[in-house]
Amino acid sequence: MTKRAVVLVSGGMDSAVALAIARAQGFECYALSVAYGQRHASELAASDRVCAMLGVAAHKTVTIDLRSIGGSALTADIDVPEEGGAGIPITYVPARNTIMLSIALGWAEVLGANDIWCGVNAVDYSGYPDCRPAFIESFEKLANVATKAGVEGAQIRVHAPLMRMSKADIAREGVRLGVDFGATVSCYQADDEGRACAHCDACRLRAEGFRDAGLTDPTRYR
Repeated sequence: MTKRAVVLVSGGMDSAVALAIARAQGFECYALSVAYGQRHASELAASDRVCAMLGVAAHKTVTIDLRSIGGSALTADIDVPEEGGAGIPITYVPARNTIMLSIALGWAEVLGANDIWCGVNAVDYSGYPDCRPAFIESFEKLANVATKAGVEGAQIRVHAPLMRMSKADIAREGVRLGVDFGATVSCYQADDEGRACAHCDACRLRAEGFRDAGLTDPTRYR
């Protein structure tokens, strides 16, 4: 019997590799992207490219309005910093991963899928609290007590295969699985054509990852 999974696909390199890993493990993948009012909306076009490139059973984009609450440089009129500072950065979007995983959980129930995949990472990341192992473990526990599937005995699993991988390791794994990173967008302030700024934290981590992996960086810069 084919195993179904809902995979969160943002259009960035991490979620592309998470999708590739899920497919390699034999899952029939249902990709979920979220248009939450992010300023780097070109990543949504990238998610379309990633899903077409890797092949999914379906790709759904759900729209929510996180700009209405603001609180982040990605959803409000706040400048994206060019360098990361101490503490949780202003590019952290309040409750974003909780909201996205909740939507993925709902769709998984509808599909009869017991597996949810995401590309969160706790090694080369910006210090976001919802990218830590404790968050993923806690959400999985929540999923199993908050859903019809969970209380009826289906074990819902949240997979975060990149959690302890460096950006270099992620780049190498993506290349091994046939991911074309040129189709992805990571920059927090990419332009409408998906070209990166080369200065934000996401750009820095991505560039360092390709360099440390000894791979050519396919990122298009402004």
